[in-house]
Amino acid sequence: MAVSVSVVVLLLVLAVIFLRSGGLKVTHAVVCALLGFFLAGTSMAPTIQNGVAATAEVVSSLRP
Repeated sequence: MAVSVSVVVLLLVLAVIFLRSGGLKVTHAVVCALLGFFLAGTSMAPTIQNGVAATAEVVSSLRP
């Protein structure tokens, strides 16, 4: 659960930055949010979640 909350917060921060800089229009953000909600209800959702979790695990195991 912590990984998905972190990803949501990161994506929210990026969306706010893009909205403020003019690189992302409000309508584009709404379409992306709707796509995420609809994608979460498909059979691909567990695969995407496992991929994000695996990527987060690899990134967290890296030591500078």
